[in-house]
Order: sequence, then structure tokens, then C-alpha cells
Amino acid sequence: MNGAARERLSAFRGEGVIPCARACALAVACGVSASEIGRLADSEGIRISACQLGLFGYEAYGEKRWAGRLARVPAALEEEIRAAAVGGRLPCGVAWRIADAHGLPRFVLGAAAETLGLRVSLCQLGCFP
Repeated sequence: MNGAARERLSAFRGEGVIPCARACALAVACGVSASEIGRLADSEGIRISACQLGLFGYEAYGEKRWAGRLARVPAALEEEIRAAAVGGRLPCGVAWRIADAHGLPRFVLGAAAETLGLRVSLCQLGCFP
């Protein structure tokens, strides 16, 4: 494992949590995969918090919130999400790409998936299968 990643992640040991966005930024900064950061965090007893898709909270306006459901998902976005889903699941990385392509906050994609009855899967940090 990348020593720099281990050293930088150790700063979160006191709190015992690292926000998803910080963990992903750490992976990029250290030149390792997000899944490597997730494994290292787990081995260090550090939980991932503030999921960018809103699955176990996200940070907004200085508060922790959870993504809910949307009143409706626009037809074109629904079509794209459903086409990307596999067996009723939308992979985390795919949800990010769709959100980014549409200029949407990522938690909106999490809420859209929830509205459509899809589960997000394959967390890039390895938090869930």
C-alpha cells in the first residue's frame, strides 16, 4: 500500500470517519484506487461517511443530510439510468458519471435511483457490494 496514502489517512483515525469525497480525493492525490483507500480505511478502523450519492448521508450547507426520493425523474434521465442498471442495481461509478455528465449533484442521482426503485451497488470505496 502507498505509504503516503496510509500517512494521510491516519489524520482521520482520531475521528474514526472520513467523508467519501475526501477519501476519493485522497486516492487521486496519492495515485491509488478508491478501493485501495477503502480497504486501508477499513483496516485502520476508519469508516467512510457522507456518501456523495446520499446513501449514508452527504454534506450539504454545513449539515449532514440524506438523499430522499425525487417527486419525479425526467424521462431522458430515467431512460439513461435504467439503461445503465444491471439486475435492478446501478453501479456507484456509473451513477457518478451520469450525474457529472448532466451537471447534477451526485446525491440527486442517488435520489433518482431510489425513486426508480434501483439500488446503488459496487461502491468505489468498497463500502457495499
